[in-house]
Amino acid sequence: MSNLSGYVFLLLAIALGITSNGFLKSTNGFTNIGPTIFCIISIIACIFCLSKAMNIIPVGFAYATYGGLTITAVSLFAVFKYNQIPNIYGIVGITLIIIGVILLNTLGKTT
Repeated sequence: MSNLSGYVFLLLAIALGITSNGFLKSTNGFTNIGPTIFCIISIIACIFCLSKAMNIIPVGFAYATYGGLTITAVSLFAVFKYNQIPNIYGIVGITLIIIGVILLNTLGKTT
């Protein structure tokens, strides 16, 4: 498989990770069965796509990109869906995560 397919799987994993983590609150501690099943299925699909991406893309790049972008997007999701606005330290932290992902993917190298 080509590098492009690895990044496609990575993007799918990120989207599924955002979906499962973003709607986790709606499970109400896994007591609401519908959202719980949705979250379980989406996280399993997420891990599957992430494992496929890691077969093509180096593990460090794949997981750091997945983690950083998922954390950032779920934080934004919480702002819009739950009106949970981070304070200045949270904003600085999220900004540093984004900068770290950009640096890793543009300047990072593996052997």
